[in-house]
Amino acid sequence: MATLGKRNTLTIVRASTPGLYLDGGELGEILLPGKYIPADLKPGDDKLDVFVYRDSEDRLVATTEMPKAMVGEFAGLKVISINDRVGAFLDWGLSKDLLLPFREQEKPVRLGKNVVVYILEDQKSGRIVASARLRRHLSPEPPSYRTGQAVNLLITGVTPLGYQALVEDSHMGLLYRDRIALPLQIGERIKGFVRNIRPGGQIDLSLDASGYQRVAPLTGQIIEALEQNGGRLEFDDNSSPEVIRKAFSVSKKAFKQALGKLYKLRRIQFTAPGIQLLDNSQWRPGERAPRRSAGVPPAS
Repeated sequence: MATLGKRNTLTIVRASTPGLYLDGGELGEILLPGKYIPADLKPGDDKLDVFVYRDSEDRLVATTEMPKAMVGEFAGLKVISINDRVGAFLDWGLSKDLLLPFREQEKPVRLGKNVVVYILEDQKSGRIVASARLRRHLSPEPPSYRTGQAVNLLITGVTPLGYQALVEDSHMGLLYRDRIALPLQIGERIKGFVRNIRPGGQIDLSLDASGYQRVAPLTGQIIEALEQNGGRLEFDDNSSPEVIRKAFSVSKKAFKQALGKLYKLRRIQFTAPGIQLLDNSQWRPGERAPRRSAGVPPAS
């Protein structure tokens, strides 16, 4: 049976002037309008991967377009219009925009800005709508993450202390402002780490792992990038935090620590600017690492 607000693989029942009718099981036949029929559909193909929702007249329809998020999921979506009677409309990747009713807004949303929402089927109307009242849709189970555990984050808001973030789309956590080198965007999905879980379940987060957990994987990432780039990179410990975060998804502090580790292991030399990959076989134990270019201090 077809599921509203989800991707479904449905069987083609018949063709008609408006499009193709698909078998929706207990929901009956569901129209896939002609403009959404794949150009590469071959004779004999009897199934299609579609998204099922309701059109502006509340009829069940299918589309081969796929939304940015489906029922039961969180997403950061852009506000593209506001209707004074019903609420805001969000761009979720379909030709029909997604309604965020006034009753489902924690605070008024602004045109052109992103808002993080949970997508659900409204039990009264049967329509798919968005809710910005996120805490209603979090996991009721206490967080069981480990200190230092890598987690997926969705930035949901800004507070005086930092950024609120959804942890694994299940719990709410906080990234402290003094531990973030770059501004983050509402609706941005990033990798992070659990720093601490306080009594009561408050989760403290970080964008970087701590100690060896942070440096060891990053050294390997830098070596791989060097090997893929002919043994040289323009990045070094004088590169800006923005450039480093974009390229390696880590803070400048973590990057400098990893460079220092690689330098001590004689895997790289500094070329001012940039770094050069070295072959360890060139040195015997006890020899000094190659000198850096003049005026370039060692990484710390």
